[in-house]
Amino acid sequence: MRRLAVVVLVGAALAGCSSPPRRFDLPPAVEMKTIGPDDIFEIRIVGEDKLPTMYTVAPDGTVDLPYIKRLKVSGLEPQQIAELVRDQLIAQQILGDPTVSISVKEYRSKKVEVFGEVLKPSSLSLEPGMTLLRAISQAGGFNTIADKNRVTLRRRLRDGSVKSVDVSVSDIADNRIQDVVLQAGDTVYVQQRVF
Repeated sequence: MRRLAVVVLVGAALAGCSSPPRRFDLPPAVEMKTIGPDDIFEIRIVGEDKLPTMYTVAPDGTVDLPYIKRLKVSGLEPQQIAELVRDQLIAQQILGDPTVSISVKEYRSKKVEVFGEVLKPSSLSLEPGMTLLRAISQAGGFNTIADKNRVTLRRRLRDGSVKSVDVSVSDIADNRIQDVVLQAGDTVYVQQRVF
């Protein structure tokens, strides 16, 4: 009987150690597809295989393309740039009916800040689909005094307000909650553990 009581008490104590995951209310990330300074994109014009394909947007938001010269592309989405290039090629009578495609290789203009108790606090270029765990990993991971249960994520919302939530990375790592997809402008602050 005494052994059964000990087993029940140990089981109850262990069950009490596993607290439910902390939920947080954060609107989903808004994907921003517009091009900005330092972004890298690839342009393909069907039948024009000898032209360069990779371009980096200049600090003033322009790009220098063959035949067309300098075009302002900052603030445009890839499809809009493809249409602009096509229209310019036709207007300047360079090509009659070109097929143009644009694909973004790297959004360097869109950043995520990671600081606090990580090994390499930094400003990271946002990659499509980047998550909280990936950003922390790219910032070198947690240092020895990081609180993995208190990572503060700040996000600017569409109305201009800022929402701040605490996320438990331990819950994400244990598959108790989903990883958080980041958006441009998010800041991640890893809190210090209380000793």
